[in-house]
Amino acid sequence: MKTSYHSRKINGVEIFYREAGDKQKPTVLLLHGYPTSSHMFRNLINDLADDFHLIAPDYPGYGRSEQPPMAEFDYTFENLSNIMKTLLDELGIKKFSLYLMDYGAPIGFRIASRNPDQVETLIIQNGCAYEEGLQTFWDPIKEYWIDRNNKVAENTLRGFHDPNGLHWQYTHAVPDPNAISPDNWEIDLRHLERPENGDIQLAMFYDYQTNVVLYPEWQQYFRNYQPETIIVYGKDDYIFPGIGAEAFKKDLKNLEFHLFNTGHFALESYGDEIGALIKDFLLRKTGKSAV
Repeated sequence: MKTSYHSRKINGVEIFYREAGDKQKPTVLLLHGYPTSSHMFRNLINDLADDFHLIAPDYPGYGRSEQPPMAEFDYTFENLSNIMKTLLDELGIKKFSLYLMDYGAPIGFRIASRNPDQVETLIIQNGCAYEEGLQTFWDPIKEYWIDRNNKVAENTLRGFHDPNGLHWQYTHAVPDPNAISPDNWEIDLRHLERPENGDIQLAMFYDYQTNVVLYPEWQQYFRNYQPETIIVYGKDDYIFPGIGAEAFKKDLKNLEFHLFNTGHFALESYGDEIGALIKDFLLRKTGKSAV
């Protein structure tokens, strides 16, 4: 099932998304992280498309989606979550699983906690819903939350998505850095180097604190609804370390748990293994096999 490429105006913003698979089969919404795009799912989409319907959008200001001026658009997790849910609604998708990675976690947990009856399963990969998952990497971000005029913190944050910072994010703690394609960060740079995009990234860093406030709400959602969940996590990730993955065990009972000896973008190192686990999980939990 080949991937097709689409663009659709959602809430006034042109949203690019990848799509693959039979629309009659269970849908998985793939929500990418910072500072990348739906490109991170290119191989996973191929692995799953025979059995599932995949939708992988780019957020506004990321990938190939439109980047509205900051003066005309709220670059917040709340707004991005609303756009992602509206995309699902306009595509007529009533039931879906969510792949939650990095920024995709707070975007997706907003969707899941507000629409629990529509969510079939959760797939969590290096995304957070517990404060113990916000370790040393987050110190300058927390300083920025306290004082948005803190230039030392701002300069540190800008360094996360400059070319060196991107290279580090993709290669830190991976078993074989030479196996990580440089196409990843070169493609990310396409949107990161657009005018005003650096300020957009700072706005998203600042707004991340609104996610932390919602952690108790999302944890209550886990306890109340017990969604079928699989965790596939790079345990050596400096951004969202393995301790954050362990925290989900406190509230999720229907949980399958897998840690890998790699960093943030775990699909780049263990894509085949993670894809096989997700496929098996979804076939069992959505109850709809390809045969």
